[in-house]
Amino acid sequence: MTVIIDKAALKKKYKKVAYYPGCALEGSAMPYDKSTRAVGKALGLELVDVKDWNCCGAMEVKNVDPEVQTYLSSRVLSNAQHKNKMDVVMAPCNGCYKNLKEAEYDLEHKDKSKQVTARISEKAGHETYEAGGVETIHALDWIKMGYGEDELRKKIKGGLKGLKIANYYGCMYTRPRNIFPEKAEGAGGDSLTKPHYMDDLLAVAGAENVEFPLKTACCGGAHTLSDSDMSTKLVLNILEAAEAAGAEVIATECPTCHSGLEMHQIRALKRLSKETNVKVVYFTQLLGMAMGLSARKVGLNGNISDSRGLMKEKGII
Repeated sequence: MTVIIDKAALKKKYKKVAYYPGCALEGSAMPYDKSTRAVGKALGLELVDVKDWNCCGAMEVKNVDPEVQTYLSSRVLSNAQHKNKMDVVMAPCNGCYKNLKEAEYDLEHKDKSKQVTARISEKAGHETYEAGGVETIHALDWIKMGYGEDELRKKIKGGLKGLKIANYYGCMYTRPRNIFPEKAEGAGGDSLTKPHYMDDLLAVAGAENVEFPLKTACCGGAHTLSDSDMSTKLVLNILEAAEAAGAEVIATECPTCHSGLEMHQIRALKRLSKETNVKVVYFTQLLGMAMGLSARKVGLNGNISDSRGLMKEKGII
């Protein structure tokens, strides 16, 4: 199915959205939250936190009861719709983004999901979410479609000129594919097979995007606790591929991927004696610095992967 995208309408629709940071952005991924809010403010895009939000169910709940996970995600959507009175939720985390999108899909196509969600919602005393009430978007959609590349180009000050970047989207940005009809090839949106929104935005900011074959490869985030060695090997593949492509930085748009790349880069050196030097930076941090925001303003000092020396060398900060 081809989805026609009205860019003018999306700019208006995405100018003010309900913001769902999810658990990670209030914990290990605080730099992502800080830079997302800072970039939004600089661009005049308004974020309104979803009232009384809860965990989307992450990966753990699904393994116990997938219908409960659907309910947890539906409650976030219900609160955005009924408490915030808004019809767009922006989730910067790939896991949250995927779970909210999947809950939407399941509530439209699966009777059991509808029944369980209705039953728990009634017991919890809040409005039952019904499919179609809210649109879930990613932070990439928010900036790319809610602001636009031409307008963004006017905001760039110092820029990222001379910085070679491998854009890493992670596996959940495009999977499972049935829940992302707007990413169908030729629809005018991002691509299921070759996502490019992050590439597009950072190119406008002046970066040199390298040809990176592992854009949507799994970082092993779901296996970090159960099989750390496997996660380390998967991350090492990504790090080495980025360096082989000539990248100095891996740009990320998912807190789980970002943390995994940072931590397993250190673990690969300790456990496997494999050293890589590519830096790991959130795309919102890179955009913010390109627009002239300070390194502290975008939380660069909060990253485990210390890229401040590289950014100073490149004249970015």
